[in-house]
Amino acid sequence: EDCMDLIAKLPCVAAKIYRNLYREGSSIGAIDSKLDWSHNFTNMLGYTEAQFTELMRLYLTIHSDHEGGNVSAHTSHLVGSALSDPYLSFAAAMNGLAGPLHGLANQEVLVWLTQLQKEVGKDVSDEKLRDYIWNTLNSGRVVPGYGHAVLRKTDPRYTCQREFALKHLPHDPMFKLVAQLYKIVPNVLLEQGKAKNPWPNVDAHSGVLLQYYGMTEMNYYTVLFGVSRALGVLAQLIWSRALGFPLERPKSMSTDGLMKFVDSKSG
Repeated sequence: EDCMDLIAKLPCVAAKIYRNLYREGSSIGAIDSKLDWSHNFTNMLGYTEAQFTELMRLYLTIHSDHEGGNVSAHTSHLVGSALSDPYLSFAAAMNGLAGPLHGLANQEVLVWLTQLQKEVGKDVSDEKLRDYIWNTLNSGRVVPGYGHAVLRKTDPRYTCQREFALKHLPHDPMFKLVAQLYKIVPNVLLEQGKAKNPWPNVDAHSGVLLQYYGMTEMNYYTVLFGVSRALGVLAQLIWSRALGFPLERPKSMSTDGLMKFVDSKSG
């Protein structure tokens, strides 16, 4: 019941945050029981275009759950394992998502793409783009939106967004750049030889789609992420309770154990 309550109310809370910050505190309006969860959310945000509603259905679905090891999902599981209620567990997950290494990835991609366009132009050749990528890597930086801690192939969530873009915005300059990078970056990363996974992840695409439909407020993107993540982590919390999973207690290492480990590696 608590999980259902949270899932029902989160779009209202998130939409009010958006309206207060970017729409002069205007009303989110009433919920229409004839519309689905995503459609009501987009209406409350103030977006009425059918394609944007379709995008939000996709976005909220593919960001809802992604194995249990990422910071937000693992945090909700850890806190929930102490029998903390769903409100506390989800709040803890959102504090994890607030960390820039977890929650700012798609914003960082957009910043990098914008800087790329500024430096080399919007209609860049494959060769110039390849040189730019090498310059990025040789300067000690990474290519945002590429690589993943678990996956070793193209993120299927990226593929879903790519298919949406090919259908609805094939001629958008920013999407064309993303598609061009998809052809070039993996080969460069393979040539460099450092990346375990040279393929794009979900963040390589999501910000570009939101920008196209007019949601340019990048600071809000993590809030969208949080709303969608609720579906997955709260469902997992219910399963954890139903299956009687125990309190989570990861193993720790003493200083003595750490010194022995270092000695074994240095010897």
